[in-house]
Amino acid sequence: MNQSSSEKLANVVIGAVAVGAAVYVIKTPSLRRMAWRLAVTVLTGTLPSWLGQEVRHAWADSGRRLN
Repeated sequence: MNQSSSEKLANVVIGAVAVGAAVYVIKTPSLRRMAWRLAVTVLTGTLPSWLGQEVRHAWADSGRRLN
């Protein structure tokens, strides 16, 4: 087995495990609620914070001054 085929096999295995985990989480009510709460937390807290930080860095890298 060469490196290319082993990488393809690894990608297929990782994809199958990810799909299996997603199905398990969707079918288990407590895990589904936890996943939903985590998604809401990321979308309402972490994502806006990260986006604001990226905008500040981009502004600083553009060479313009903040007022």
